[in-house]
Amino acid sequence: MAIDACCHSCAHEKDSPCLSKVPLFSKLSSSELADLQPLVRTRVYSKGEFIFQEGEGSDSLFIVNSGTVKISKLSGEGKEKIIRFLFTGDFFGQFALLQEKMHDSHAIVLDDAMVCSIRRQDFLPIMEANAKMAHAFLLAMSERLHETEEWMGTVTLLEAEQRLAKLLLLFFGKNGHNMTFELPVPKKELAALIATTPETFSRKLASLEEQGIIAVSSKSITIRDLESLQMLAG
Repeated sequence: MAIDACCHSCAHEKDSPCLSKVPLFSKLSSSELADLQPLVRTRVYSKGEFIFQEGEGSDSLFIVNSGTVKISKLSGEGKEKIIRFLFTGDFFGQFALLQEKMHDSHAIVLDDAMVCSIRRQDFLPIMEANAKMAHAFLLAMSERLHETEEWMGTVTLLEAEQRLAKLLLLFFGKNGHNMTFELPVPKKELAALIATTPETFSRKLASLEEQGIIAVSSKSITIRDLESLQMLAG
């Protein structure tokens, strides 16, 4: 069961409260962050819980303080389409800060997670009075749109092995550039994310291992040749 609270746990993280983990707030001064912090709430979720579901009202920006979140949609036939995975420091629901709208996707927690949120009615007055924050917000939105367009190009234009390479580099970056990292979900779901079959995903993963680019264990990947992986991803 999700547990709500004021974001005291975030505020007491001496080096990186959740607001400072995302581009939208990372450039703010400590005093500006202190002004925002009382407006932030945190909720602890258990694996499998929904943060929100498609069709529900949207009025908050969400920040992943810890854990992993999956954003997905359901087709008319009930088939799941994975849009993206979110990791510590990622934000979502940002369009809710600009206008009232319904969520067009599901957000589900993949492991125990802490998610912070700030409501539109609390955030807008502060942004309107702070030109630097408004500018940071526009830059963050622009970057997110660029990432979305780039990923759509990856899925539609690149070969399966290139898509897999880009996916592995994404996880590499999100895990602090550690050469070994765990896959956040089963391979079947990762295959769906890069628009291929589980069989093709496993075959391409094995091919990268045979080439000495990666090493694969049951739940983790070790990058052995980062330069080759980057060249493959283009």
